[in-house]
Amino acid sequence: MVETIEFLQKRRSVMARNMTAPGPDAAQLRALLGIAARVPDHGKLAPWRFVVLEGDDRAKLGAIAAEALDDDSVADHYERAPCVVAVLACPVAHPKIPRSEMILSAGAVCMTLLIAAQAEGFAAQWLTGAAAYEDAVLKAMGGADGDEIAGFIYLGTAQEAPSERARPELDEIIHFGLKD
Repeated sequence: MVETIEFLQKRRSVMARNMTAPGPDAAQLRALLGIAARVPDHGKLAPWRFVVLEGDDRAKLGAIAAEALDDDSVADHYERAPCVVAVLACPVAHPKIPRSEMILSAGAVCMTLLIAAQAEGFAAQWLTGAAAYEDAVLKAMGGADGDEIAGFIYLGTAQEAPSERARPELDEIIHFGLKD
């Protein structure tokens, strides 16, 4: 559909620090998460989970991250938007499906949530940051051994329209055929 292509050609993330309320309400958020859960998923394993952070939970996670990183400057990071959805990659042992496919599926969840939120008129940004690699942060969100944080999707309303950014030259990143 032409509208979809036009949307994707113009899609831009809004930096979390440029977001304000409102974020999606409960019904809108549930619909967005339902869309995000429709990604490719070899074996129908659903190797990802959503952790929705709103209200005081954002500050609590910020305090955990600041302590884990020994860096008070990250304490307010999760309060930059009214809603933050942590996407956890939760791969499971499987005899035929590699872990890497499950991690990629979680990444697809992040991107699909980002696009769905923006299509609904919300500002959205996918971030990780150093805290995403801290066990204390993962455990605070119910992550188990072997799980990873695929990303934090910040959702809100844009305070200003994002500017365009430079994109790679296609001729530099596209190659046809095998290399000799």
